[in-house]
Amino acid sequence: MIRRLRLLLAWCARLGIAGRRGVELSPHSRVASHKIRFVEGCSLSIGRGSIVDAKIRFERAGGALHIGQRTFIGASTLVCAERIEIGDDVLISWGCTIVDHNSHALAWKDRAGDVANWYEGRKDWTPVERAAVRIGNKAWLGFNVIILKGVNIGEGAIVGAGAVVTRDVPAYTIVAGNPARPIRELEAHER
Repeated sequence: MIRRLRLLLAWCARLGIAGRRGVELSPHSRVASHKIRFVEGCSLSIGRGSIVDAKIRFERAGGALHIGQRTFIGASTLVCAERIEIGDDVLISWGCTIVDHNSHALAWKDRAGDVANWYEGRKDWTPVERAAVRIGNKAWLGFNVIILKGVNIGEGAIVGAGAVVTRDVPAYTIVAGNPARPIRELEAHER
């Protein structure tokens, strides 16, 4: 009886986002939907067998987040204004942050009014740099990793705990540090 009640409550929580246009959730995924800040005009898809316990924040209309199948995302934060693609069989540990934009313009004159605009519930995204983030199939991100805009993590790559990734990571390569640097390639028997 308690198990059925939990399943019913979980289903009701999913309805908060599942009924929205642009949202495609596999019925065979587990999603902490109460942690999602959705903006109309965005799209979200989560594949079969995935477990997502992350905060997901869409920053502007047009943002797109795709999470593949059998992917685990722990208590982390995904901030999407452009596009974030996470492949199949990916492991993302707790405390990670993935962001596809700079949040603010580089020039002071272009960001001077940001707080006042937020107070009024708006933001000018025109001068803010944005670039898609892609995380390939079978990748693994350790605890507290930060992935910045425009980064592509190759298939099977491993990002060490606490790394700040500012550049692309080749497939089947281990990177670590701030900024992240290659440690070694995975050998054939490790792939």
